[in-house]
Amino acid sequence: MPLYQYPQITIFLNYLKFERRYSPHTLVSYETDLDQFFQFLIDQYNAPTIDQIGSMLIRTWLAGLKEKKISSKTINRKISALKSFFKYQLKSGKLKQSPMGAIIAPKVSKRLPMYIEQKDMESMFKYMDFSSDWQGRTERLVLLLFYSTGMRLSELIQLKESQLDAVQKQVKVVGKGNKERIIPVPAALIEQLAEYINQKPTKEIGENQLFVTEKGMALQPRSVYTFVKKRLSAVTTIEKKSPHILRHSFATHLMNNGAELNAVKALLGHSSLAATQIYTHTTIEKLKEVFKKAHPKA
Repeated sequence: MPLYQYPQITIFLNYLKFERRYSPHTLVSYETDLDQFFQFLIDQYNAPTIDQIGSMLIRTWLAGLKEKKISSKTINRKISALKSFFKYQLKSGKLKQSPMGAIIAPKVSKRLPMYIEQKDMESMFKYMDFSSDWQGRTERLVLLLFYSTGMRLSELIQLKESQLDAVQKQVKVVGKGNKERIIPVPAALIEQLAEYINQKPTKEIGENQLFVTEKGMALQPRSVYTFVKKRLSAVTTIEKKSPHILRHSFATHLMNNGAELNAVKALLGHSSLAATQIYTHTTIEKLKEVFKKAHPKA
Protein backbone atom coordinates (compact mmCIF):
# COMPACT_ATOMS: atom_id res chain seq x y z
CA MET A 1 0.00 0.00 0.00
CA PRO A 2 1.40 3.45 -0.95
CA LEU A 3 0.11 4.94 2.32
CA TYR A 4 3.39 3.92 3.99
CA GLN A 5 5.63 5.62 1.42
CA TYR A 6 3.33 8.63 1.09
CA PRO A 7 1.95 9.78 4.47
CA GLN A 8 0.61 12.86 2.65
CA ILE A 9 -2.27 10.66 1.42
CA THR A 10 -3.47 9.93 4.96
CA ILE A 11 -3.14 13.59 5.96
CA PHE A 12 -5.15 14.66 2.90
CA LEU A 13 -7.89 12.05 3.49
CA ASN A 14 -8.17 13.15 7.14
CA TYR A 15 -8.57 16.73 5.91
CA LEU A 16 -11.44 15.65 3.63
CA LYS A 17 -13.03 13.61 6.41
CA PHE A 18 -12.77 15.94 9.40
CA GLU A 19 -12.60 19.44 7.89
CA ARG A 20 -14.52 19.09 4.62
CA ARG A 21 -16.80 16.38 6.09
CA TYR A 22 -16.97 14.34 2.89
CA SER A 23 -19.24 11.30 2.89
CA PRO A 24 -17.75 7.81 3.48
CA HIS A 25 -18.56 6.89 -0.13
CA THR A 26 -16.65 9.91 -1.50
CA LEU A 27 -13.70 9.24 0.81
CA VAL A 28 -13.44 5.67 -0.45
CA SER A 29 -13.36 6.95 -4.05
CA TYR A 30 -10.56 9.42 -3.25
CA GLU A 31 -8.55 6.80 -1.38
CA THR A 32 -8.94 4.25 -4.19
CA ASP A 33 -7.87 6.68 -6.92
CA LEU A 34 -4.89 8.01 -4.97
CA ASP A 35 -3.78 4.51 -3.98
CA GLN A 36 -3.82 3.43 -7.62
CA PHE A 37 -1.77 6.42 -8.77
CA PHE A 38 0.86 6.23 -6.06
CA GLN A 39 1.15 2.46 -6.37
CA PHE A 40 1.90 3.07 -10.05
CA LEU A 41 4.67 5.49 -9.05
CA ILE A 42 6.13 2.96 -6.62
CA ASP A 43 6.06 0.12 -9.15
CA GLN A 44 7.28 2.06 -12.19
CA TYR A 45 9.40 4.91 -10.84
CA ASN A 46 10.74 3.73 -7.47
CA ALA A 47 8.50 6.03 -5.38
CA PRO A 48 9.51 9.59 -6.32
CA THR A 49 8.91 12.25 -3.67
CA ILE A 50 5.90 14.55 -3.95
CA ASP A 51 7.98 17.42 -5.38
CA GLN A 52 9.46 15.08 -8.02
CA ILE A 53 6.09 14.19 -9.51
CA GLY A 54 5.69 16.00 -12.82
CA SER A 55 2.96 16.17 -15.41
CA MET A 56 4.77 13.59 -17.58
CA LEU A 57 4.44 10.90 -14.90
CA ILE A 58 0.74 11.68 -14.52
CA ARG A 59 0.18 11.58 -18.30
CA THR A 60 1.90 8.19 -18.47
CA TRP A 61 -0.42 6.81 -15.78
CA LEU A 62 -3.49 8.22 -17.51
CA ALA A 63 -2.38 6.80 -20.87
CA GLY A 64 -2.13 3.38 -19.23
CA LEU A 65 -5.68 3.71 -17.95
CA LYS A 66 -6.89 4.59 -21.43
CA GLU A 67 -5.14 1.52 -22.87
CA LYS A 68 -7.01 -0.60 -20.33
CA LYS A 69 -10.28 0.81 -21.77
CA ILE A 70 -11.11 2.69 -18.57
CA SER A 71 -13.99 5.08 -19.35
CA SER A 72 -13.42 8.82 -19.77
CA LYS A 73 -15.81 9.47 -16.89
CA THR A 74 -13.73 7.31 -14.53
CA ILE A 75 -10.47 8.87 -15.73
CA ASN A 76 -11.91 12.34 -15.13
CA ARG A 77 -12.82 11.32 -11.59
CA LYS A 78 -9.23 10.20 -10.99
CA ILE A 79 -7.89 13.46 -12.44
CA SER A 80 -10.21 15.37 -10.10
CA ALA A 81 -8.87 13.41 -7.10
CA LEU A 82 -5.27 14.21 -8.08
CA LYS A 83 -6.11 17.89 -8.61
CA SER A 84 -7.61 18.10 -5.13
CA PHE A 85 -4.64 16.26 -3.61
CA PHE A 86 -2.00 18.51 -5.19
CA LYS A 87 -4.04 21.64 -4.48
CA TYR A 88 -3.96 20.65 -0.80
CA GLN A 89 -0.17 20.17 -1.01
CA LEU A 90 0.10 23.74 -2.34
CA LYS A 91 -2.13 25.02 0.44
CA SER A 92 -0.02 23.17 3.03
CA GLY A 93 3.23 24.58 1.66
CA LYS A 94 4.55 21.17 0.56
CA LEU A 95 4.62 22.25 -3.09
CA LYS A 96 5.20 25.51 -4.96
CA GLN A 97 3.48 24.37 -8.14
CA SER A 98 0.92 21.70 -8.99
CA PRO A 99 1.80 19.20 -11.74
CA MET A 100 -1.88 19.14 -12.74
CA GLY A 101 -1.80 22.46 -14.62
CA ALA A 102 -0.84 20.81 -17.89
CA ILE A 103 -3.24 17.87 -17.55
CA ILE A 104 -6.25 17.99 -19.87
CA ALA A 105 -9.25 15.87 -18.96
CA PRO A 106 -10.75 13.72 -21.74
CA LYS A 107 -14.11 14.77 -23.11
CA VAL A 108 -17.10 12.85 -21.81
CA SER A 109 -20.16 12.44 -23.96
CA LYS A 110 -23.11 13.91 -22.08
CA ARG A 111 -25.95 11.50 -21.51
CA LEU A 112 -29.35 12.73 -20.49
CA PRO A 113 -30.20 11.66 -16.95
CA MET A 114 -32.70 8.83 -16.61
CA TYR A 115 -35.87 9.67 -14.75
CA ILE A 116 -39.25 8.16 -13.93
CA GLU A 117 -42.33 9.54 -15.64
CA GLN A 118 -44.49 11.76 -13.46
CA LYS A 119 -47.55 9.56 -13.93
CA ASP A 120 -45.56 6.52 -12.75
CA MET A 121 -44.44 8.32 -9.59
CA GLU A 122 -48.03 9.34 -8.90
CA SER A 123 -49.19 5.75 -9.42
CA MET A 124 -46.62 4.41 -6.98
CA PHE A 125 -47.85 6.52 -4.09
CA LYS A 126 -51.51 6.18 -5.04
CA TYR A 127 -51.80 2.47 -5.77
CA MET A 128 -48.74 0.65 -4.43
CA ASP A 129 -49.37 -1.44 -1.34
CA PHE A 130 -47.11 -0.38 1.53
CA SER A 131 -47.54 -2.53 4.63
CA SER A 132 -48.77 -0.82 7.78
CA ASP A 133 -45.86 -2.12 9.86
CA TRP A 134 -42.84 0.04 10.70
CA GLN A 135 -40.82 -1.08 7.69
CA GLY A 136 -43.63 -0.34 5.25
CA ARG A 137 -44.22 3.11 6.73
CA THR A 138 -40.50 3.89 6.66
CA GLU A 139 -40.12 2.82 3.03
CA ARG A 140 -43.08 4.92 1.90
CA LEU A 141 -41.89 8.06 3.73
CA VAL A 142 -38.31 7.65 2.50
CA LEU A 143 -39.51 7.39 -1.10
CA LEU A 144 -41.80 10.38 -0.64
CA LEU A 145 -39.04 12.51 0.86
CA PHE A 146 -36.57 11.56 -1.89
CA TYR A 147 -39.06 12.52 -4.59
CA SER A 148 -40.37 15.63 -2.79
CA THR A 149 -36.94 17.16 -2.06
CA GLY A 150 -34.43 15.68 -4.52
CA MET A 151 -31.92 15.06 -1.76
CA ARG A 152 -29.05 12.61 -2.09
CA LEU A 153 -28.96 9.21 -0.39
CA SER A 154 -26.16 10.31 1.98
CA GLU A 155 -28.13 13.44 2.90
CA LEU A 156 -31.30 11.52 3.72
CA ILE A 157 -29.49 8.83 5.73
CA GLN A 158 -27.87 11.48 7.92
CA LEU A 159 -31.05 13.51 8.54
CA LYS A 160 -31.78 14.31 12.19
CA GLU A 161 -35.18 15.17 13.63
CA SER A 162 -33.87 18.67 14.42
CA GLN A 163 -33.33 19.36 10.71
CA LEU A 164 -37.06 19.13 10.05
CA ASP A 165 -38.97 22.37 10.66
CA ALA A 166 -42.68 21.54 10.88
CA VAL A 167 -43.69 25.18 11.42
CA GLN A 168 -41.91 26.53 8.34
CA LYS A 169 -42.59 23.30 6.41
CA GLN A 170 -38.99 22.82 5.36
CA VAL A 171 -35.94 20.67 5.96
CA LYS A 172 -32.32 21.74 6.41
CA VAL A 173 -30.03 19.46 4.40
CA VAL A 174 -26.27 19.14 4.87
CA GLY A 175 -24.81 18.38 1.44
CA LYS A 176 -21.41 17.98 -0.18
CA GLY A 177 -18.61 19.95 1.42
CA ASN A 178 -20.75 20.39 4.56
CA LYS A 179 -22.86 23.00 2.72
CA GLU A 180 -26.34 23.58 4.13
CA ARG A 181 -29.45 24.29 2.10
CA ILE A 182 -33.14 24.66 2.91
CA ILE A 183 -35.73 22.66 0.93
CA PRO A 184 -39.51 23.14 1.26
CA VAL A 185 -41.53 20.06 2.20
CA PRO A 186 -45.23 19.57 1.34
CA ALA A 187 -47.55 20.14 4.31
CA ALA A 188 -49.08 16.65 4.09
CA LEU A 189 -45.63 15.03 4.19
CA ILE A 190 -44.60 17.21 7.15
CA GLU A 191 -47.62 15.91 9.08
CA GLN A 192 -46.81 12.29 8.21
CA LEU A 193 -43.18 12.73 9.27
CA ALA A 194 -44.22 14.34 12.56
CA GLU A 195 -46.51 11.39 13.28
CA TYR A 196 -43.71 8.98 12.33
CA ILE A 197 -41.31 10.68 14.76
CA ASN A 198 -43.85 10.54 17.60
CA GLN A 199 -44.41 6.82 17.10
CA LYS A 200 -40.79 5.67 16.84
CA PRO A 201 -40.23 2.33 18.59
CA THR A 202 -36.96 3.55 20.15
CA LYS A 203 -34.57 6.39 19.65
CA GLU A 204 -30.82 6.34 19.15
CA ILE A 205 -29.29 8.05 22.17
CA GLY A 206 -27.77 11.39 21.19
CA GLU A 207 -28.45 10.85 17.51
CA ASN A 208 -32.20 11.30 16.93
CA GLN A 209 -32.00 10.06 13.34
CA LEU A 210 -35.13 10.98 11.41
CA PHE A 211 -35.49 7.53 9.86
CA VAL A 212 -34.82 4.38 11.84
CA THR A 213 -35.42 0.64 11.60
CA GLU A 214 -37.99 -1.17 13.75
CA LYS A 215 -35.17 -1.61 16.30
CA GLY A 216 -34.43 2.10 16.40
CA MET A 217 -31.17 1.87 14.46
CA ALA A 218 -30.19 4.30 11.70
CA LEU A 219 -30.97 3.16 8.16
CA GLN A 220 -28.01 1.83 6.18
CA PRO A 221 -27.36 2.99 2.58
CA ARG A 222 -27.40 -0.55 1.21
CA SER A 223 -30.81 -1.38 2.70
CA VAL A 224 -32.29 1.89 1.38
CA TYR A 225 -30.86 1.23 -2.07
CA THR A 226 -32.35 -2.29 -2.02
CA PHE A 227 -35.92 -1.31 -1.13
CA VAL A 228 -35.89 1.72 -3.45
CA LYS A 229 -34.84 -0.50 -6.35
CA LYS A 230 -37.54 -3.04 -5.47
CA ARG A 231 -40.29 -0.42 -5.28
CA LEU A 232 -39.24 1.39 -8.48
CA SER A 233 -39.11 -1.92 -10.38
CA ALA A 234 -42.87 -2.15 -9.93
CA VAL A 235 -43.57 1.15 -11.71
CA THR A 236 -40.83 1.63 -14.32
CA THR A 237 -38.78 -0.34 -16.83
CA ILE A 238 -35.82 2.06 -16.97
CA GLU A 239 -32.46 0.40 -16.41
CA LYS A 240 -31.34 2.27 -13.31
CA LYS A 241 -33.61 2.22 -10.27
CA SER A 242 -31.59 3.88 -7.52
CA PRO A 243 -32.28 6.69 -5.03
CA HIS A 244 -30.40 9.01 -7.40
CA ILE A 245 -33.01 8.36 -10.09
CA LEU A 246 -35.56 9.90 -7.72
CA ARG A 247 -33.32 12.97 -7.53
CA HIS A 248 -33.23 13.12 -11.34
CA SER A 249 -37.01 12.69 -11.44
CA PHE A 250 -37.51 15.50 -8.91
CA ALA A 251 -35.41 17.91 -10.99
CA THR A 252 -36.81 16.84 -14.35
CA HIS A 253 -40.43 17.14 -13.25
CA LEU A 254 -39.73 20.60 -11.81
CA MET A 255 -38.21 21.74 -15.11
CA ASN A 256 -40.98 20.16 -17.18
CA ASN A 257 -43.53 22.06 -15.11
CA GLY A 258 -41.83 25.43 -15.63
CA ALA A 259 -39.48 25.78 -12.65
CA GLU A 260 -36.69 28.35 -13.07
CA LEU A 261 -33.20 26.89 -13.55
CA ASN A 262 -31.57 28.80 -10.67
CA ALA A 263 -34.30 27.61 -8.30
CA VAL A 264 -33.68 23.97 -9.28
CA LYS A 265 -29.93 24.54 -8.82
CA ALA A 266 -30.51 25.82 -5.28
CA LEU A 267 -32.85 22.95 -4.39
CA LEU A 268 -30.37 20.34 -5.64
CA GLY A 269 -27.42 21.99 -3.89
CA HIS A 270 -25.34 22.28 -7.07
CA SER A 271 -22.34 24.60 -6.84
CA SER A 272 -22.66 25.76 -10.45
CA LEU A 273 -25.35 26.00 -13.11
CA ALA A 274 -23.40 23.64 -15.39
CA ALA A 275 -24.47 20.62 -13.34
CA THR A 276 -28.12 21.70 -13.39
CA GLN A 277 -28.30 22.57 -17.08
CA ILE A 278 -28.49 18.92 -18.09
CA TYR A 279 -32.12 19.01 -16.95
CA THR A 280 -32.73 21.76 -19.50
CA HIS A 281 -31.71 19.28 -22.21
CA THR A 282 -34.15 16.78 -20.78
CA THR A 283 -36.91 19.37 -21.00
CA ILE A 284 -36.02 20.12 -24.63
CA GLU A 285 -36.18 16.41 -25.48
CA LYS A 286 -39.61 16.28 -23.82
CA LEU A 287 -40.78 19.22 -25.95
CA LYS A 288 -39.50 17.50 -29.11
CA GLU A 289 -41.48 14.41 -28.17
CA VAL A 290 -44.65 16.45 -27.65
CA PHE A 291 -44.08 18.25 -30.97
CA LYS A 292 -43.64 14.94 -32.81
CA LYS A 293 -46.91 13.59 -31.47
CA ALA A 294 -48.99 16.75 -31.76
CA HIS A 295 -47.85 18.72 -34.84
CA PRO A 296 -49.29 17.68 -38.23
CA LYS A 297 -46.02 18.49 -40.02
CA ALA A 298 -43.73 16.76 -37.51
